[in-house]
Amino acid sequence: MKGDQVGGPVRWRMHFSVSPEAVFQALNSDHGRASFWAESAVEVDGQIDFRFINGCTYQSKVLERSVPSIFSLDYFGGPARFELSDDGSGGTDLLLTHEFTPTEDWPEVYAGWLNVLFPLKAWVMHGVDLRNHDPQRSWEHGYADQ
Repeated sequence: MKGDQVGGPVRWRMHFSVSPEAVFQALNSDHGRASFWAESAVEVDGQIDFRFINGCTYQSKVLERSVPSIFSLDYFGGPARFELSDDGSGGTDLLLTHEFTPTEDWPEVYAGWLNVLFPLKAWVMHGVDLRNHDPQRSWEHGYADQ
């Protein structure tokens, strides 16, 4: 986001022409997360087991859940917080903040969040999965549409 500094929090804003409830449902459900974020992301007892196309896995603890405005989880070592607000016209303004990203990883994490947010937007607004689901064409291979 404009003004962000390497080493500081990663922040992105995005607008959706669907309700905060619809965006929250995608973030908060196993099916939703598997439709835009990871190959699977099953939650059991407040822990989400993320499994990505490249074979990477991550156990993420849900830190805060306030329907339909806040979904926060521990994500690769730092809290990632999705704040959803009604835009006054039936849509949603989203603010993502991811803190404690190591300085050496910051540029990749900063760009990487767009690989979550744009597929989220395509999924909740159009029911489209933008990802290619090909392990040979993952983020590590330079593809943004993993």
